[in-house]
Amino acid sequence: MHCPFCRHTDSRVMDSRTTDDGSSIRRRRQCPECGRRFTTIETASLTVTKRSGASEPFSRSKVLVGVRKACQGRPVTEDDLALLAQRVEECIRQQGQAEVDAHEVGLAILGPLRELDEVAYLRFASVYQAFDSLEDFEGAITLLRAEREATGREPDRQPDRHAGMPPG
Repeated sequence: MHCPFCRHTDSRVMDSRTTDDGSSIRRRRQCPECGRRFTTIETASLTVTKRSGASEPFSRSKVLVGVRKACQGRPVTEDDLALLAQRVEECIRQQGQAEVDAHEVGLAILGPLRELDEVAYLRFASVYQAFDSLEDFEGAITLLRAEREATGREPDRQPDRHAGMPPG
């Protein structure tokens, strides 16, 4: 680690603390040459391997972009989305691998998204799992209903947009 003030090639760690979300370490350092102190933030790199074979760093913002599209028009806040992206990253980091497949990222999104909003979950799953028929949707809905009944959870009720309108 180079000193940002005098460019000396060494520094001494004075204090280390994990950040609030636990994803990185904040280190307070001192340069033995000029005596000045500075702070560094260290994170473990996490690489995602795409289907094409290309690798890129994991990005919470990419998770947010994909999930935001699925949540469009749904009662989901930006804070909800930020928490979901954090949960996805934590889930992936808990696997203990420095490199994961993009498929694993998609799987890590499905669970928290299902808990957040079932309609958004179906939208995301339909693209991610390449639904190509009504039977695919019916199967996913049947599974959601079975899980809901098993846990005794009530469905999130949204106001009926079509109430009072004639059918058709």
